Amino acid sequence: MKTNPKFIMFTDFDGTITLQDSNDFMTDNIGYGQEKRKRGNNAVLEGRATFRDSFKDMMDSIKTPFPQCVEYLVQNIKLDPHFTEFLKWALENNIPVVVLSSGMEPVIRGLLSSVIGPDSEKIAVISNQARARPGKAIDEEEGWEIEWHDDSDFGHDKSLTIRPYANLPEEQRPILFYAGDGVSDLSAARETDLLFAREGKDLVSYCVRENVPFTVFEDWSFITSKVKEIVAGKTTVHDAAREGYEEYKKSQTELNGHANGYANGHAR
Repeated sequence: MKTNPKFIMFTDFDGTITLQDSNDFMTDNIGYGQEKRKRGNNAVLEGRATFRDSFKDMMDSIKTPFPQCVEYLVQNIKLDPHFTEFLKWALENNIPVVVLSSGMEPVIRGLLSSVIGPDSEKIAVISNQARARPGKAIDEEEGWEIEWHDDSDFGHDKSLTIRPYANLPEEQRPILFYAGDGVSDLSAARETDLLFAREGKDLVSYCVRENVPFTVFEDWSFITSKVKEIVAGKTTVHDAAREGYEEYKKSQTELNGHANGYANGHAR
């Protein structure tokens, strides 16, 4: 990157910067519905289908012209209220913010612009696209389809964008952060120094299963606070990752202990 940053924030978009997944919302309300969408999601989580195939199936079920889809999402999808604060601070401190998404860039740009305004143009977005179907126009019924970023099972292998920075010589390499919530974030998570995983989402389960260290976040105010500590030298990314993972495991042990105590009490 031109400004030779010492830190870079890579982040997922849907369910990470936004409070709802825009593609799930579209599928549930103007596509084939929540029940079929959840069956497809479960097939991906269980390894019976690829994200790419499931996501294409979801998008193909939406017949609404693409510009109307974008407008529908702008009217209904909310951003994490603390993300704008993080972006403002990051821009002031030469920390690039890079969105890596399996969604579609016009949707992402539309949502960011509607909430953040001109500063949204300072966010790099690397994602899939939307294109007109053969013989159709993108602004007519059944006129569009997803255009994939690459040939991977995710349609967009996020790790490929991060790896060139991760592989730089130590004296040139920036510290890399990543924030995410779902299965498509796992390949990216392995490439970065500190992973923020949205509380209660699939990425947490995957990281536990694969033994990938992570820090749970509830909203972007936590990310802002933790990144500020690291930039100020109050802690290191390695300590933050280790402490975050240990705190999560401790909280789960306590939860299981309470649950077992409750069950034993009622068994008497």
